[in-house]
Amino acid sequence: MRYVCSICGYIYDESKEKELFSHLPDSWQCPLCGASKAFFEPEKTEMPVVEKTIRTEMKNTSNDLTSGQLASLFSNLARGFEKQYKEKEAKLALEIAAYFTRIKPVHSSVSIEELSVMLQKDIADYPAVRAIADDQDDRGAARVCVWGEKVTRMLSSLVDQYRQQGERMTADKNIWICSVCGFVYVGDLPPALCPVCKVPEWKFEKIDRRA
Repeated sequence: MRYVCSICGYIYDESKEKELFSHLPDSWQCPLCGASKAFFEPEKTEMPVVEKTIRTEMKNTSNDLTSGQLASLFSNLARGFEKQYKEKEAKLALEIAAYFTRIKPVHSSVSIEELSVMLQKDIADYPAVRAIADDQDDRGAARVCVWGEKVTRMLSSLVDQYRQQGERMTADKNIWICSVCGFVYVGDLPPALCPVCKVPEWKFEKIDRRA
């Protein structure tokens, strides 16, 4: 049996490993991206078919987005344009993202439990959004969905790890973020290649710790 990391695609092949995946401790992490065991899924032999009901449900929902969601959307679009070397489009998308960032409401605080719930909701929404992108044959939007879902899954994994370990999780470690796709990595050094968008390590930025 083979299990695949839903974030970076790393494969745990039981036929090559010394231990069954089910016997691994809950604290085990992906050796490539650091995701927790919960983010591994049995390998599927066939690509899953997107159900019509998902498309219908998404089309029947409200299209209104918050300023924060729009800021994230245009920020991701800017990164997509950068990958395609479309400098003018990337600059415009960044300007729009900056505008929505300025006008979004400021939340005083969010608990770790609330953050976990919000991330899970985002993960659940991605298949329907991806279905619309596929229907429209919009490869740019589809790429944003792929990157966004993987990055969100990683954030959810980090939140789960923090709930279990607390401050010990980041003690004496650095926090890195990919400047292209937003992937977050906790470790002494950034990964040689981003597990999500495959850019080299110099595209990672070190996050300054707050006092």
